[in-house]
Amino acid sequence: MAKWILEAVGLRMSFGDREVLHTDRLTVSDGDRIGLIGENGAGKSTLLNILAGRLEPDEGVVRSTVPAALICQQGSAEPDGDREIKALFRAQGERQGLSGGEMTRNRIAGALSDHSRLLLADEPTTDLDEEGLKLLRKQLKGFDGAVVLVSHDRALLRALCNRIWYLEDGKITDFPGGYDDFMAERNRLRERAVFEYDQYKSEQKRLRETAQRMAEKASRVRKAPSRMGNSEARLHTREWTDSVLQLSHAKRTIQNRMERLEVKEKPRALPEIRMKLGTAHPVEARYAVEFRCGELRAGPKELLKEASFVLPAGSRTALVGPNGCGKTTLLRLLTGRQGAGVRLRGEIRINPAVRLGWFDQHHENTLDPDRSILENILEKAVYPESFARTVMACMGIDGDQVFRPVRLLSGGEKAKAALGKLMLMDCNTLLLDEPTNHLDLFTMEELERLLAGYGGTLLFVSHDEEFIRKTATRIIRFEDRKLVTCEEGWEAAAAEKKRDPGEEERRLEISRIEMRMAVLTARMAAPKKGDRPEMLQEEYMRLAEKLRELSG
Repeated sequence: MAKWILEAVGLRMSFGDREVLHTDRLTVSDGDRIGLIGENGAGKSTLLNILAGRLEPDEGVVRSTVPAALICQQGSAEPDGDREIKALFRAQGERQGLSGGEMTRNRIAGALSDHSRLLLADEPTTDLDEEGLKLLRKQLKGFDGAVVLVSHDRALLRALCNRIWYLEDGKITDFPGGYDDFMAERNRLRERAVFEYDQYKSEQKRLRETAQRMAEKASRVRKAPSRMGNSEARLHTREWTDSVLQLSHAKRTIQNRMERLEVKEKPRALPEIRMKLGTAHPVEARYAVEFRCGELRAGPKELLKEASFVLPAGSRTALVGPNGCGKTTLLRLLTGRQGAGVRLRGEIRINPAVRLGWFDQHHENTLDPDRSILENILEKAVYPESFARTVMACMGIDGDQVFRPVRLLSGGEKAKAALGKLMLMDCNTLLLDEPTNHLDLFTMEELERLLAGYGGTLLFVSHDEEFIRKTATRIIRFEDRKLVTCEEGWEAAAAEKKRDPGEEERRLEISRIEMRMAVLTARMAAPKKGDRPEMLQEEYMRLAEKLRELSG
């Protein structure tokens, strides 16, 4: 077994009266690819920050033989970094107007520039486009050292992990093997727990019924009547005493068996949604939304030219494209939220029957931090409280959890509350911008189930291939400042994209530019005789600009 490069012993961490970590010993060895999995609010980010030395635990110690680099969920990257890595991820430095994916690229490039032997990655796929996801997967697979990864990207976990840490109720269970092995074992344990609980309830019922029969039988045993003779009465008394003793012994035996019966907690089961969301006021027309665009610009950047699309009423459409192409800008336009510097020459037609609901990447703005989850989701709900609680239970917030104030929630729990609030409103058309960001894996699966059964019209931005495949019935793709619609779902859209010769040429050109930039980076770091640094820098900047244009 490889020697550990990080060891954490006796970690304890609480927030208020809630204990989020209670672990005995964790080790990370060179070459490990560990997926850290748990529900929102379980303490995954807390654990990564403790392992990185950015947060002190209440108790315990972390020992490391190598420095650790951390890819955070939020915040800015270090301004300096390895030029080659920054060029590879097209990190653009911190400036206004960057998309979510571009900021994620900056954070990844900043962490990889440390050249550490231990990489701790907290949701590194957030907002990344298809190209960025492939690049990240390649870098993590080839990483020289160990990786501990928190991610809701199932494809990445499958491709990368050889161990899984499952965090639940403050404790970590270490599962050897990959993500699918973990899920199979988790399902097996859940089925076993259901079986054992059913057996427990069945035995409990049988013992109670037996005890009840004993009590009824004892009540029917009569003492000797007063009219009996002495000898007859003595015989009856002995028989009565024997019967009472036997019944009393049997009753004690039953009571002892009931007391010794191991209590089994009822496994958590997701409630069934019996009411179809989004059908209260259906759009009867053919189209819910029509978009015609001569030109769409954001500042100096042209996003679309001579582009159009329609949203058929009742359709579920995924809007996809590379980072910075304008997906969020377009969604905001449809809601009437035209940002500063955004100019549209064209027309947006929204059917009068449409009732829009909007989920922003910065969904915290829709929630009152001082009110409870339940108060927030009921604020504009058109469904009864019982149904609202059922919807939240499907997303992992059940029982007394709905009374927690929003300010105490994790990022994922806030996303759940915002999504729940939106789905309970009087809407028949939902526009969702990266709805899976910050959600745990189990909630993502339930959101897929809820949205796949949504009765209204749905348009969403996502880079999660599996989520798109399970939720969308059609695809709209940004391509060369145009919008290409595929009516047959993700697989057909992916196949169509592969057949496009222009796309293949674009990728080859990108590859050639990246290779040339890597050469320039090396020559600027160690100039050869006759090199003119200012000329190298000028060529590098020119290629970087061309690379941004080719990437949309």
